Amino acid sequence: MSCRHLAAIDAGLGAVTTGHETGFTVDTSRVTFGPGSLAEVGARARGLGIKRAALITDRHLRKLPWFDEVESSLKAAGIDTIVFDEVAIEPTEESWEKAIAFANEAKPDGFISLGGGSVIDTAKVANLYSSHPAPFTAYINAPLGDGRAVPGPLAPHIACPTTSGTGSEVTGIAIFDWHAHRAKTGISSPRLRPTEAIVDPRVTHSLPAGVVAASGMDVLCHALESYTAKPYTSRPAPPSPLARPASQGRNPWSDMGCREALRLCGAHLADAVAGDLAAREQMMWAATLAGIAFGNAGVHIPHAMAYAVAGQVRAFHAKGYPELPLVPHGMAVAVSAPACFRATSATAPGRHYEAAQMLGADTIGAGEKDGGEVLATRFTELMKAVHIPNGLSGVGYSRSDIASLVEGALPQQRLLSNAPIMTDAGVLANLFEQSLAYW
Repeated sequence: MSCRHLAAIDAGLGAVTTGHETGFTVDTSRVTFGPGSLAEVGARARGLGIKRAALITDRHLRKLPWFDEVESSLKAAGIDTIVFDEVAIEPTEESWEKAIAFANEAKPDGFISLGGGSVIDTAKVANLYSSHPAPFTAYINAPLGDGRAVPGPLAPHIACPTTSGTGSEVTGIAIFDWHAHRAKTGISSPRLRPTEAIVDPRVTHSLPAGVVAASGMDVLCHALESYTAKPYTSRPAPPSPLARPASQGRNPWSDMGCREALRLCGAHLADAVAGDLAAREQMMWAATLAGIAFGNAGVHIPHAMAYAVAGQVRAFHAKGYPELPLVPHGMAVAVSAPACFRATSATAPGRHYEAAQMLGADTIGAGEKDGGEVLATRFTELMKAVHIPNGLSGVGYSRSDIASLVEGALPQQRLLSNAPIMTDAGVLANLFEQSLAYW
């Protein structure tokens, strides 16, 4: 592992005298990856001491063979299983409260989640509030919530993702639509990270193309945002090493995952959306790598803006998703990304240029100074290739919505503080303006 690209620290003492970080922490779930690995769920659960498992899923997935495979594995291991299948496609305060009530009544000693990010996040929250009961606002990120620290360990949780995108199976983050505030927010704590992740790439074979496109864009943005986040050495040292945030900034560990995830996205995303099964399996691996990376570095502006875009949707319907107003998370992130990477390029043009190269950009005649433009151009090409709408206007927004979108994005300080540039209301307004259309 090479640290030569990090900011120079004079004999290791410079950061100490300035009060900045000198170390970074690597956390992740135990990961099992490979076709057929869902059959291991029962043995893995038994190995964690689970005797009564809450199996969290949604009604669509309950009808698929993957659910039967997991449920059979649990039963074969002698584990009592109680099913909750009322997870919302995009979780809300109401759907989270239903899951919490279920967990409080069922009293499981472990959780199994089978689904996309919405399912895995819901399982994290049901586990949290049943393990450490508190008012609903207690653990939700400030300033919308109280931002209270999770006080202790949670029950074991095995996460089994069924989409190749969110990375939730290896992160300590859970996100929901808080309708009362017309914004997305969530909870972030290392204690939320699932104990184990079982990643079976077969689950991607039957996904609709629109779901593969949106989730793939989420993978791409996880990798790009982590790779371009502020370096961990720029952060003030916490009062205790135990207070170091999960979003600690880019570091040598996260860089490794980002680079390979970017290479895989550039090579396989378009083919995966077109239905190539081998490419879909490669994107599942990219999702795992990018999830581990951003779980240890953090994302920044595109995700902060996405929470407003998804939270204020009016009438947009995404192909491959239920017929209801919805901007899928990965799509919501993607529509602002080109404008954001143009804006952040000046902080590390070489990194932006390298990222574009890893994505397969045509860099003939370009140099590092052109990093932001080359990266934004390549990102836009991928948007077109997988049929992502043309910016904010493509998902139903106009210039008159910018003030409201800024209002929804500005509270996402956990994300904005990880950006390599200062991002206030004026900067956000300009970025939303630049994101209205790209072609």
